[in-house]
Amino acid sequence: TDEIMQQEIRPLVAVDIIEQLHRQFAILSGGRGKDGAPIITFPECAGFSDIPDEDFLNVVTYLTSIPSLEAASIGFIIIIDRRRDKWSAVKASLTRIAGAFPGNLQLVFVLRPSRFIQRTIADIGIKLYRDDFKMKVPIIMLNSVSDLHGYIDKSQLTRELGGTLEYGHSQWIHHRTAIENFAMTVKTTAQMLQTFGTDLAETELPNDVKCTEELLSAHTDHHSKLKDELKLAVKQGATLLTCIREPVTRSANSKLSPDELENVATVERLLAQLDETEKAFDQFWTKHHLKLEQCLQLRHFEHDFREVKLVLDNLMEAQASFADIGDSVTRVENFLKEQKQLEEKGQEPLEKAQSLALHGEQLIQNNHYAVDSIRPKCVELRRICDDFTNETKKKYDILGKSLELHKQLDKASQWCEAGIYLLASQAVDKCQSQEGAETALVEIEKFLMTAKEHQLSNPKEFYNQFDMILTPEIKANAQKILQKLEDVQEMFDKRQVSLKKLAAKQTRPVQPVAPHPESSPKRGSPKTSRPAGVGTCHSSCFQTHSRVLAPRLCLIFVIRMKTLFCNRCNTLSFFSFSHIINELIETERVYVEELQSIIEGYASEMDNPNLVHLIPSALQNKKDVLFGNLPEIYEFHNRHEVENCIENPELLARCFLKRKEDLQIYEKYCQNKPRSEALWRQCGDSIFFQECQRKLDHKLSLDAYLLKPVQRITKYQLILKEMLKCSKNSEGTAELEEALATVLDIIKSVNDSMHQIAITGYEGDVSELGKLLMQGSFNVWTDHKKGHNKVKDLARFKPMQRHLFLYTKMLLFCKKREENTDGHEKTASYSFKNSLKMSTVGITENVKGDNKKFEIWYNGREEVYIIQASSVELKNTWISEIRKVLTGQLEACR
Repeated sequence: TDEIMQQEIRPLVAVDIIEQLHRQFAILSGGRGKDGAPIITFPECAGFSDIPDEDFLNVVTYLTSIPSLEAASIGFIIIIDRRRDKWSAVKASLTRIAGAFPGNLQLVFVLRPSRFIQRTIADIGIKLYRDDFKMKVPIIMLNSVSDLHGYIDKSQLTRELGGTLEYGHSQWIHHRTAIENFAMTVKTTAQMLQTFGTDLAETELPNDVKCTEELLSAHTDHHSKLKDELKLAVKQGATLLTCIREPVTRSANSKLSPDELENVATVERLLAQLDETEKAFDQFWTKHHLKLEQCLQLRHFEHDFREVKLVLDNLMEAQASFADIGDSVTRVENFLKEQKQLEEKGQEPLEKAQSLALHGEQLIQNNHYAVDSIRPKCVELRRICDDFTNETKKKYDILGKSLELHKQLDKASQWCEAGIYLLASQAVDKCQSQEGAETALVEIEKFLMTAKEHQLSNPKEFYNQFDMILTPEIKANAQKILQKLEDVQEMFDKRQVSLKKLAAKQTRPVQPVAPHPESSPKRGSPKTSRPAGVGTCHSSCFQTHSRVLAPRLCLIFVIRMKTLFCNRCNTLSFFSFSHIINELIETERVYVEELQSIIEGYASEMDNPNLVHLIPSALQNKKDVLFGNLPEIYEFHNRHEVENCIENPELLARCFLKRKEDLQIYEKYCQNKPRSEALWRQCGDSIFFQECQRKLDHKLSLDAYLLKPVQRITKYQLILKEMLKCSKNSEGTAELEEALATVLDIIKSVNDSMHQIAITGYEGDVSELGKLLMQGSFNVWTDHKKGHNKVKDLARFKPMQRHLFLYTKMLLFCKKREENTDGHEKTASYSFKNSLKMSTVGITENVKGDNKKFEIWYNGREEVYIIQASSVELKNTWISEIRKVLTGQLEACR
């Protein structure tokens, strides 16, 4: 029962009963009665009685379903043609029609048998059995077709019934089949359009460009196919309509029967329905297609936004890192140069951001559906651009102020030095005469006229002018220079007073006073040699100043200068030394914390099974390549040995000397750095690193922190140099100098090794050539006096550019090449060209005509290499190193 209920209930169609229709035991010729009633004809059929009831019922039901409801409601006229048959056939036909005709009957015409006996039997039979037929309509027995013409016009009857109506049964079946097929096509097409429309309406918009493009392409292809189906359906309907109208087209006198007219109306109605369906679908598709295109525009916009935003954020981070305002003119100029480079670097991303924001505004103006998503991004892009521009202007303003400040401080300091030199250069004996004193006064007054150009005359105005950039360090330096200006001015005032007295008419001459003999080696202890009133002056400081001033100044001036410089110098030196130690300890603590965070937040996470799926395949098992020996560096610094020097600064140099060998770990780290950077360029944008950075809340990416060790070893060099400045000629200076030399040697070794690993084409193992002593670029000429080439390369006008690597066992000649790597900065490589064994070379230190040239010859000057350095100093350094190698080999032979 359920299966029956679920079956689709649909009316009969011609294709379902095509065989029964072809038997032609009942036809719908298209003729109509006088009142428009449809005529169904039962032609003579020999096997009518053998037709199964089901087939009879299907055919009659189908025929009665074809006319319009209006025509069917009038009632059908049935014509039974049994002129060549018997009464039994008439009776059987009437009985079957009465029992199975599904439509409303109006009249039944029977063309009785034409043979006399059968006609008589028929007349009797109809009288006897009329009631048995159970027909509520009249049954009219006709003797001939002429009698039928009295009831129905000839134009509505077929030729078999003496009429003029053109009827072809096969053509009729063909038309009916075609009409019903077309109706099914229209229905199927409408269902496909509806299904596709439902699918489109229920489709969720993708969240990325690729999926959106694929969805748009798929929907467009499906739409094109459906449009093709619609075109085929319309073409089918038009062809069918032409076929039905073909008689009228062929002959102007022909007319379509009512049924044919209904067929035309049916096809036209289906075509109209198809047209309406297509229009409705096109309207829906236009809206949907627009939405998909807008979705694709949005995804492209969002993708471009993420890319531009990332670049802008990096720019902002880079800009934020420029926090230093410099402590000298040179450093400020370097910062300005870096700021200019950053501004130029940001020009293209800023233009892209502005263009993207403009594109977003255009999308909004075009009534994009995602206005609420696009507008905040446009606002964000413009905000970042404005912030970068404003911050850049602010940086320029601050650095400009800083440059102006340091130039003023430098000018003031130079003025002070010039003033001190002027005072020291005025011979005391010449100033004893009136003329000499006046000349000295003129020199002083002329010099003092330049004070306004170089002095910071008003400290309060100075501090107000540069208040925005006065850091404690800069303020301390400014105070030092301001005090120095005050002291020098005081020195000039006192000198002017003395010279004015000497310039006046003198009653007795003033004898020059020789320098105080306290520095004489014949003197005893320092206690007896120190003049009264000097106090506990720093001896080295006093010696420095007195060497310049004592020979030409009177004793009272020398004593004044001792007190002025030395007491202040002691305080300044102590303050600077303590500041440097504190800075070193603080930066060391931060450095150790950063190393720890990298090892725990990145390196250890590479072994985390929960994050394995985020690690790129190229990074698998490459932790040692990416991080090098960073854990070893961390363990070395985690001992906190530097903190022990806070109370005893003199221990700092010993700490560096004690760990001299351990500091070689930096060389190992730097040698691995190119491999690490190459791996980072390949995998740096992976989700794994982004996730680790997010967890650590780092503003900078991993590659910035991997540069810290390289920067740190350079930091030690700067700190030791500053400490040497503050402790010149004091206890521990020698150890500081040795510590600085150690760090510089490590930096040189690191630098040399970085060049060494870039050597290509050398078939041997460079590690077997001994220690790399020197490396650098030179102009080289060669002279081969023997051998296979026999060419004197000295005739070459242009020298070869060669990069030389000096090892204890070998001298390598390479050609320097620079290549771009994946859009990054140029990297140098050194292509191997030639080598000389140091055990078989000789050296000529001077070449006639150029003091920057020297010769290295091979096998008794069989091959001579003339090498030109960039400076005499560089040449002498190389000669010294080569001489040491050759001397060492000679001693080893002895």
